[in-house]
Amino acid sequence: MELELIKWLRTESGMELLGDDAVEFDGKIFTVDMLTEGIDFILSETDPELIGRKSLAVNLSDIAAMGAVPEAALIAISLPHNNSNKNLSLAKKLYSGMKPLLEKYNVKIIGGDTNCWNNGLVVSITVIGSILPKGVFKRSGAKSGDTIFTTGELGGSILKHQFLFEPRIFEAIYLNENYSIHAAIDISDGLAIDLHRIANESKLGATLYSELIPISQDAIICSKTSGRPPINHALADGEDFELILAIPQEETKKIIETQPLLNRFGTKLFPIGKFTDNHEMIIVNPDGTTNTLKPIGFEHK
Repeated sequence: MELELIKWLRTESGMELLGDDAVEFDGKIFTVDMLTEGIDFILSETDPELIGRKSLAVNLSDIAAMGAVPEAALIAISLPHNNSNKNLSLAKKLYSGMKPLLEKYNVKIIGGDTNCWNNGLVVSITVIGSILPKGVFKRSGAKSGDTIFTTGELGGSILKHQFLFEPRIFEAIYLNENYSIHAAIDISDGLAIDLHRIANESKLGATLYSELIPISQDAIICSKTSGRPPINHALADGEDFELILAIPQEETKKIIETQPLLNRFGTKLFPIGKFTDNHEMIIVNPDGTTNTLKPIGFEHK
């Protein structure tokens, strides 16, 4: 549903939608995400502080995907009526979960809203950021021949990573200030589907090499119960919130050799493929055979 709605908004509604993780407006960058009980978390099974943390972190990840600097947040919470005798405690825990990230990235809460309704917990956060002198990363800027990098291991986020991931704010700022980054997106819905989004916006194809994709230990654990290969989890699980980056060839060798984010932030950059001008989406298997890379991942119904 979400993809169809966005297509309609861009082509028929007259609204200006640019297809990025956030939007530039009047010299600032804006992003908003809404997390809902039953889809993004199960309240009865999850520490509310982790829910609060995730609710803010997903927005910070969108700011990172733009190579911008987060500054302020507006926080709206709709609490469940059937939990009314515990709602004050719940709200406090949500904010407590956000606090470490607010402090780490120097983000101020400047407003919001709190309400109750007859369904589950909903948390909606808008983050406002500033734009660095070199501008922002866009999904539409990838060039044929650019190397596809990711900032970390992928798959199995359902075990714990979805709540504990670190938004790549500092990494993105450093890359923006010191390197040429043609395009970026954060992996919210899955490597395969989010790579398709960059390729579509940039009017390119892409080739991934399955042997180069960094697979997390959690993806291996998940594969034992799902029956799917770990690579499938890395491609489609989503909520990794690592960055996919399009980096020009002339910078690729230097980045691979020096790993500029590793010593500074403990974050390794993994080259996993390249963008191409043939508009095909391909994954190369270890034996050299190829398959079409389908846009698999989480889709908002």
